[in-house]
Amino acid sequence: MDDAYIKPNFSIEKAHETQLRLSRRIVREDMLPRKIRFVAGVDVAYVKDLSVGTVAVLDYPSLKLAESKTALCKTRFPYIPTLLSFRETSPAVLSIKKLHLQPDIFLIDGHGFAHPYRCGFASYLGLVIGKPAIGVAKGWLFGEIEDMRGEGDVALLKHEEEVIGALVTTKRGCRPVYVSVGHMVSLETAIRIVRQCICHSRIPEPISKAHQIATAEKRKINIASAVTK
Repeated sequence: MDDAYIKPNFSIEKAHETQLRLSRRIVREDMLPRKIRFVAGVDVAYVKDLSVGTVAVLDYPSLKLAESKTALCKTRFPYIPTLLSFRETSPAVLSIKKLHLQPDIFLIDGHGFAHPYRCGFASYLGLVIGKPAIGVAKGWLFGEIEDMRGEGDVALLKHEEEVIGALVTTKRGCRPVYVSVGHMVSLETAIRIVRQCICHSRIPEPISKAHQIATAEKRKINIASAVTK
């Protein structure tokens, strides 16, 4: 059960207005270093009334783990579709602040520009930390699937003729992932980096590694809780 709550004066409508306002600050062009050295994956998991923010930094392009950090904080916001950033940004930022290495780009488990209010978690986090970010979501949230490109491994995601993201088949025979601009990166570059970060599954390795670490942290918390009872 979700123990998080919304403050009495919180307005979903105003939150959506905030997202629309922030969306105008999203940079959808490449602002990456000439040579990418480190890519990071970000994931947030939940256990009891806690949020577990996790960041995994991988060497690029070898995709070997270089550093990882986790951060725990009380879950202060419930799960509300389209408002994931209000729930997950704080634990994610807390984990990122612990890093010694400085990633060149972040792959976020969530949508970016492919969002009804054009500012999903990946964009929101990119704006907060002022770093290039890519949204990589496992499922559809918004938009219509349009043109197929290449050999059918990419389908554009559009809304009212505007390209807002893409479905990318990263593993043959597997469901695609939903890639969109987070911040300071073009969609074309985002798709290329996501493809180059595929190893064992359809999910990019930085996000997959962050998820594994978050799951292990959840297990530790559950074990510790069981021992103290």
